[in-house]
Amino acid sequence: MPLKTHIDEQPSLNLTPMIDVVFLLIIFFMAGTKFTELERKIALEVPQVADIDALTPVPERRVINVYRDGRIELDREFITIDQLVEALSHAKSEYAELGVLVRGDGEGEFQGVASVLGACRQAGISEMGIAVRLAQRNRSGS
Repeated sequence: MPLKTHIDEQPSLNLTPMIDVVFLLIIFFMAGTKFTELERKIALEVPQVADIDALTPVPERRVINVYRDGRIELDREFITIDQLVEALSHAKSEYAELGVLVRGDGEGEFQGVASVLGACRQAGISEMGIAVRLAQRNRSGS
């Protein structure tokens, strides 16, 4: 019967990385509180505003869909040309650099897209685009 001649080592837990992280957090928070103390000592009275409207960055382009039958959709709601001008004018007043993307049905009349582009211009929108897709090429090379 074989006898066990060595003793298994007990597993140990290395706490060095955890202690390093704790010290780094302590240093970070000590430095952070020092900067806030300096910030409080500045004798500066910032101005106050009464109305806070658009303090967020400019949103993505607004997408306007023009369907084959002439219906116009903005933000998943069907609207008229007059309502479109009003909605875009309001959005333009909040975001001066607002842009639109007009997507018209390829089988529809171009007059609907032209009317929408005119309404965008009337609302003061200068950044306009029209969505198109590339035609599929035949494999024969034509």
